[in-house]
Amino acid sequence: MTGVPLEAIRDSFEGIMPSVIATTDASGIPNLSYLSHVYYVDSHHVALSNQFFSKTAANVAANGRATVVVLDGRMGLQHVLDLVFVSSSRSGPIFDRISAQLDVMASLQGKSHMLKLRAVDIYRVERCRRIDPVAPIETAPENPVVARDWLAEAAAATAELSAIADPETLLDRSLETLEERCGFRHSMILVADGEGRKLSTVASRGYPRYGFGAEIAFGDGIIGVAAERGLTLRIADMRRSQRYVSAVALAAGLNRDDIPMPAIEQVQCQIAVPLIASGRLSGVVFAESEESFAFSHAHEAALEIIARQIAAGLAIFELADAASDAAGRGVAPVSSADKGQAFSFQYFPRDGGVFIDNDYVIRGVPGRLLYHFVRSYVETGRAEFSNREIRRDRTFNLPDFKDNLETRLILLRRRLEERGGPIGIERPERGQIRLVIDGTPQIAVMEDA
Repeated sequence: MTGVPLEAIRDSFEGIMPSVIATTDASGIPNLSYLSHVYYVDSHHVALSNQFFSKTAANVAANGRATVVVLDGRMGLQHVLDLVFVSSSRSGPIFDRISAQLDVMASLQGKSHMLKLRAVDIYRVERCRRIDPVAPIETAPENPVVARDWLAEAAAATAELSAIADPETLLDRSLETLEERCGFRHSMILVADGEGRKLSTVASRGYPRYGFGAEIAFGDGIIGVAAERGLTLRIADMRRSQRYVSAVALAAGLNRDDIPMPAIEQVQCQIAVPLIASGRLSGVVFAESEESFAFSHAHEAALEIIARQIAAGLAIFELADAASDAAGRGVAPVSSADKGQAFSFQYFPRDGGVFIDNDYVIRGVPGRLLYHFVRSYVETGRAEFSNREIRRDRTFNLPDFKDNLETRLILLRRRLEERGGPIGIERPERGQIRLVIDGTPQIAVMEDA
């Protein structure tokens, strides 16, 4: 390729401004069309989404060439790319990533039924040249954030996180590190339920409220799609999505058993990276900003490296916790049930949902755990439990391997703590759970709910 390196114009491939593609038919008659997005593949190739350009497709089939104009949405600079058709694909990593990106953007714009990706066309870039502006463009000063050595920042972050010895500290310190080293001021970690249905917020930073236990379904919004497809997704500028209803800010229209997600106003930029270790998804790390272009390709690469460290750390803690259980621990002590003001404790076996005094608390495995603890407390006065006995109890439907139990207990403890009384749990030592109750629970099992 000759001319301007594609790496120098990466901001032109963010899909902020539509691109123009020009082709000619066999007789030389030109045709112009608009493209929503030109995708950077590598130093010599770009990808175009093949959605509805029938005339363009026919012209490319006739002579194998196209010319594209891309626009830098931040600076307003334009470049012309001379392209040679290489191949078309309906599957594979590039197709999957572009399809996921399109699906997220389409859902944000309410056009899910219109923007279905049919294929991805790969082009070799023969030449990239700048279009000189009619009027001089004031060049912005170099962005110190962009100029940062992101590889060094990611290396330092992973080194620090790899030295942490417990999962709860890892979750919190990960988000702190993301802000300190990468500038992600608003971020959260969500853990998967193990059934491929929902993700729950277990840690957050930079929001007015923590939102522990707030859920997003797989496939919903940028977080849900990132989890469902195991792909990193980034939206650099959301101004094109004026009809955007944030899957993260689903504060309106909540059901009585929904916890509002942590959210900021006027979100303009988002990124979601799946937490995957040994091929298994454990959750998603997500960040957002009120500033357009806040997260660059460099941010994305750094976050992917750090996310892998987080995922690996959580997986190691799971294995260590299970091994510790296998070694055996002391018998959980029994204590007398305290008496005090009565409160209602409703349990829904269908989904493990728990309500206290008619307020939703949590559901799923954490809800089933909480019901088990409270029922045992009421029936026997017992207030201390162990991870080992939970793993042996088949009523929780935990998998035999990689049950994510410790992370679920962290989620439960944080949710109860954020809600505030009358129930809490403590961790007196590794592998042990202590139930703390202020009052007398009146348990009701709601079979038909």
